[in-house]
Amino acid sequence: MADPAAAFAIGLRVYYEDTDATGVVYHANYLRYFERARTEWLESRGLGHRELAEVHGVVFTLADLSIRFRRPARLDDRLAVSAAIAERTPARVVFEQQITRDGAALVQGQFTVACVKVANFRPCRLPEALIKESR
Repeated sequence: MADPAAAFAIGLRVYYEDTDATGVVYHANYLRYFERARTEWLESRGLGHRELAEVHGVVFTLADLSIRFRRPARLDDRLAVSAAIAERTPARVVFEQQITRDGAALVQGQFTVACVKVANFRPCRLPEALIKESR
């Protein structure tokens, strides 16, 4: 279980383009929000996706995910999207993530990302720079 105090979070606003005909966030868009938080988590540690690919020769691929929808987000809501490491192995990272509005949990998810080589998409060890940053 991830330490909530160690969670990284970004803020975002729900735009009209994010909603469905009923005015709530379309379910697939929550995946985009979670991806943005994981990307910003990497960037906050000086390790963007481009650097990982070009310098370290690796990329991350989503290996598994689980999402629990509790309440809908609506047009113009201000949301916080968090990402925290729940588990790390030599070749993968499990993130626990949450989307909240005014402190109330709307959507919770667990995402396993695997580290793979750019050249052949075979699993490989996480770069040492990332291991140091995720301790």
